[in-house]
Amino acid sequence: MRESLVYDKAFKFAVKIVDLYKYLCKYKKEFTLSKQILKSGTSIGANIKEGLYAQSKKDFLSKFSIALKECSETEYWLDLLGATEYINNKIFKELSKDCSEINKMLSSIVKTTKERINLV
Repeated sequence: MRESLVYDKAFKFAVKIVDLYKYLCKYKKEFTLSKQILKSGTSIGANIKEGLYAQSKKDFLSKFSIALKECSETEYWLDLLGATEYINNKIFKELSKDCSEINKMLSSIVKTTKERINLV
């Protein structure tokens, strides 16, 4: 299989999300929001990986669409963690930038795939 830039970015992002989860639990004693962002933030790459091994173009589209939804959910949790000051502005900006880049890539992939299989 060829290399996937979006998968690589999502995997590196997931590592940062795991680190954020550990930080929130250990230092902020926050266990609810941290679990939510852990689930959605690590699910992005998992769904991309599944999509890369899809059985059909529609299966590929389904997995990448789920990854896009998880990415959007992760943006929400980041916004909430930033607004409630569980994370500082530097961490917020870094993670938001990464998440936004992945979101743009996934949006483009989903749109192009829909066009190619005539679903638009």
